[in-house]
Amino acid sequence: MEKIEKKDEKLMMMRHSLAHVLAKALMQLYPKTKLTIGPAIDDGFYYDIDLQRPITPDDYASIEKKMKEIINKGEEFKREVVSREQALKIFKGNEYKEELVRDLPENEEISLYYLGNDFVDLCRGPHVSSTRELQNVGFKIHAVNGAYWRGNEKNKMLQRVYAYGFKTKSDLAQHIALIEEAKKRDNRKLGKELNLFMISPEGPGFPFYLPNGMIVRNLLIDYWREIHTKAGYVEISTPIMLSQHLWETSGHWDHYKNNMYTTKIDDTLFAIKPMNCPGGILVYKNSPHSYRDLPMRVGELGLVHRHEKSGELGGLLRVRCFTQDDAHIFMMPSQIKEEIKNVVKLINEVYSLFGFSYFVELSTRPENSMGSDEDWELATDALKNALDEMNLDYIVNEGDGAFYGPKIDFHLKDALGRTWQCGTIQLDFQLPQRFELEYTGEDGAKHQPIMIHRVVYGSMERFMGILIEHFAGAFPVWLAPEQVRILPITDRANEYGKEILNELKKLNIRATLDDRNEKVGYKIREAASMKIPYQIIVGDEEIVSKTISLRGRGNENKSGLKLADFVERILEEIKTRKI
Repeated sequence: MEKIEKKDEKLMMMRHSLAHVLAKALMQLYPKTKLTIGPAIDDGFYYDIDLQRPITPDDYASIEKKMKEIINKGEEFKREVVSREQALKIFKGNEYKEELVRDLPENEEISLYYLGNDFVDLCRGPHVSSTRELQNVGFKIHAVNGAYWRGNEKNKMLQRVYAYGFKTKSDLAQHIALIEEAKKRDNRKLGKELNLFMISPEGPGFPFYLPNGMIVRNLLIDYWREIHTKAGYVEISTPIMLSQHLWETSGHWDHYKNNMYTTKIDDTLFAIKPMNCPGGILVYKNSPHSYRDLPMRVGELGLVHRHEKSGELGGLLRVRCFTQDDAHIFMMPSQIKEEIKNVVKLINEVYSLFGFSYFVELSTRPENSMGSDEDWELATDALKNALDEMNLDYIVNEGDGAFYGPKIDFHLKDALGRTWQCGTIQLDFQLPQRFELEYTGEDGAKHQPIMIHRVVYGSMERFMGILIEHFAGAFPVWLAPEQVRILPITDRANEYGKEILNELKKLNIRATLDDRNEKVGYKIREAASMKIPYQIIVGDEEIVSKTISLRGRGNENKSGLKLADFVERILEEIKTRKI
C-alpha cells in the first residue's frame, strides 16, 4: 500500500502557464491560428488549435525557441474579470472561444488572463505571476495528434500540440529517460520478441496467445484458483451470449449498449456479454438460498467483449475481448463490511506477490446512475467505513462510480512509476432489486441480498500486459515460460546435456536443450535475449566432474556447481513464487 501524495499544485500551475506561453508562441509564428483550450496534464500540457497548416516534428524546435523568447522577457500574467458581452467582443472571429463563453453558466464569473500586452486567453487560472518563474523549468514538445473539438467526432478535427513540462531540466531529462525505457518495455514489442502473443489484422483488438504466452496465462490462472479456493470461493462458467431481455433487466442495455456486440438468433436479439455479472446472478437464482448459505462467493474467469475504438487499442493493455477474473459475493447487510475487508486483503496479497505498490480511490455516484438516494448513501458509507477501519489512505473520486453502485479502485504502480487501474470492488444494491434476488432469513421471511462485484487482476490480458512491461519481459522464475536452457559447448557434451534435461523435466522444471552446431557465445546471447532466468553450460570439464556451470540473470556466473544444489534452489524459487 502506497501513501497517497497530494497533487503538486505549484507544478500544475506552472504547466498551465506554459500552455499559455505555447499558445502565444503559436499565434506569433502562425497568426492564422485559432486557439481553443490548453490545460495542464499529468506530465505536461497541451493546446488544441485550428490551423490549416499541419504542425510537424520539424516545427518543434522553432516553437520551443519562440516559447523561450517569451519566457525570457519576464512578461506578467494579469487577470481581468469581464462581462459576457465584453468576452464575446474580445474573441470575435474565434468561434471556439465564442462557444465556450456562451456555454458558461449565467452566474459564473468570466475571467481572462493577459500575458504581456499582446496576448489574452479565456481562463479560470491560476497562473504564475510572471514568466520569470518559468525560466528554469524543463519543457519539450513531443507530439501533435488529432483531437475533435470538445471530444465529439461530429465536430471539426483540431491539432493537439503536446509538451512535457517539469520544474527543472533534470526532471525533464529523467522523465524522457523513463519514456525511452517504456518504449523498450512495450508489451507489443516484447510480446512479439518473446513469442507471448500476437494481434492479427484479421482481428484487431482480439489477441492470440502463443505457446509462451499460454504458459504465463495458465500460471496466473492457477495462482488465482489457488488463492480463491483458500478464500472460500466456488468457480462457475456462464454463457458468452445472452438475450437482450437480460441486459435490459440488468440496466446494461440502457447504459452500455453502444459498447456491446449483438446478433439475432431465431428473431431474438442477443448480446455478447460485456460483463459477467448478469450470468452470475442467474446462477444465484437457480436455487433457493437461506441466510446459512451467505456469504456466497462465486468466481468466474469469464470472456467478455466490448467495442473499443480502433485508435484506443494497444497490445494487451486495451483490447476488444478479454477474460475478467470476476467474482460476485451475495451477502446479508450485516456481512458487507467484513466481505469488503476480505477482498481488500486478497487484492493486497496478489499485488504484494508481484512487487506492486498501489493506492486506492473511492468512486462515488455518477450522473447516469440508477437507484435511490438512500441506497447510494448506504453503499457509499459501507465502502468508506471499511476503508477507514482498515486505516487505508484513499482519494475520493467524485462521480466516477459504476451506474449501479459506488466502488473502490486499486491503482498499482509499476517499475517505471506508472499507475494502472486494475482491481475494483463495487457494492451493488440495484441488481439484486432488479432481478428480485432473495434469501430466507433467520426469521423465516424473504429478504434481499446485497451484492459485491470485484476483480483482482482486472483482466487477464491487461494484467499480463502490465507484467510484461513491469518485468521488461524478464519474468520471475516461477512465471517464466522457459526457466532453464542447457547449452552444450561441444557435440561431446550433448549427451550430458540430455541427461540434465531429463532430470529437470522429471521435476516439472521448464527446460530446453540447445544442441545446435553454433558457437556457445551466440547461444548465450540468444538465451539472454529471450530473458531466460538460467543457462546451464556444460563441456568436457563438467562431464568429468559431473557438475554444471550456471549463468543467471543479473550477471551471475558459477562453475563447479552440483546439479542437485541448483535443483534445490530453483524448486524453492518456484514453490515460494520468488520475485
